[in-house]
Amino acid sequence: MKEPECFDGTQPFKVRSFIQSCQLIIHNDPENVSQDRKKVLHATSFLIARAAKWIEPHLSNLINQDPNYLLNYWQLFESQLFTLFRDPSEVRKAEGELDSLRMKEGRHVSVYIAYFRSLVSRIGEWG
Repeated sequence: MKEPECFDGTQPFKVRSFIQSCQLIIHNDPENVSQDRKKVLHATSFLIARAAKWIEPHLSNLINQDPNYLLNYWQLFESQLFTLFRDPSEVRKAEGELDSLRMKEGRHVSVYIAYFRSLVSRIGEWG
């Protein structure tokens, strides 16, 4: 399975796909990436530039950390990564698109449903 592309933190629209790529690796290889700490450390190895500067102070404190510390808790890491590097207007954009979403004539219902689910997931994750 392909490793995630490095994430530099400068393009907010890429944070979501970065996390999803990391999740695919985690779910594909649960034996090697089973503990939260391993998940987080694996993901941090793909952070560069601005995103690497954010995680750098945390990496210097690898020993004797609280179990709920950022590097030991995947959900906290994922949540903070989204919060810090996402587009803050993404929820508003998705809500606006959802409000104006209409089934277009001649289109398959599956296309409409897929787009609808995509918008709802963006609102649910970030809203």
